[in-house]
Amino acid sequence: MSPTKRRTILFTVTAVVSLFLDQWTKVLARADLKPLASWRSVVVVDGYFDLRYSENTGVAFGMLQQLPGGRILLSLMALAALALVFHYLRRTDPRQTRLHLALGLVGGGAVGNLVDRIIAGRVSDFIVWKYHGHEWPAFNVADAALVVGVCLMALDMMLDRRRTAAPPEGARGGR
Repeated sequence: MSPTKRRTILFTVTAVVSLFLDQWTKVLARADLKPLASWRSVVVVDGYFDLRYSENTGVAFGMLQQLPGGRILLSLMALAALALVFHYLRRTDPRQTRLHLALGLVGGGAVGNLVDRIIAGRVSDFIVWKYHGHEWPAFNVADAALVVGVCLMALDMMLDRRRTAAPPEGARGGR
């Protein structure tokens, strides 16, 4: 299999799996968590991890919920981000496996939240992390895929920068 074909398959499989997991868990959350009161959580790991349904008309972690025309604007922003992901994917070296995986996560996460925004005008969130009494705003699998994808992209960039900055093997430095 050619490296270019492998790049496309890795990206596509990662994007489709993250999109499927996102939409599947949102269906479960709407069916099982939405009927509960919005303040009521299902404790998974006491003090660390709960499930609690909420709906978000803004972006990740509840930001920009009161944005006028937000549904259209945020949908257009997601489409633009997806176009950038495809553009960047085409420009990558076919051997950059970690980057293709990262772009697949970003693409799948963007599409997952875009589907919600187009169909319902809001995104379903249900994962709540807690740490030492502090609670992270509710999020979903698409948000997690986006964050992990962006972190992998940053890691790839840092490692690439370090690789290109390193002197050639056998080179001597200084006097």
